Amino acid sequence: MATRKKVTSVFRDLYPDDQAAEMEMRSLLLQGLSHWLADSGMTQAVAAKVLGVTQARVSDIKRGKISQFSLDLLVRLAARAGLEPKIELAA
Repeated sequence: MATRKKVTSVFRDLYPDDQAAEMEMRSLLLQGLSHWLADSGMTQAVAAKVLGVTQARVSDIKRGKISQFSLDLLVRLAARAGLEPKIELAA
């Protein structure tokens, strides 16, 4: 059985464990969306249509405005982008 690497983040220093876990997931999704946008070559307007949001929301993704997005919205946006978000639980 492979050994799991312990993930540490600044969120663990700033929040209780339950909130830090959510912030880490939100951050990972936001980073994935940001990379998707950069790699796609789409304008913000075109990306907004693909994601079903306004251009201003796409701008928030590009600027990493994590506080502007809930976990459930980020999951939906990642799915719309074809990123196939999944959850894995560690024991």
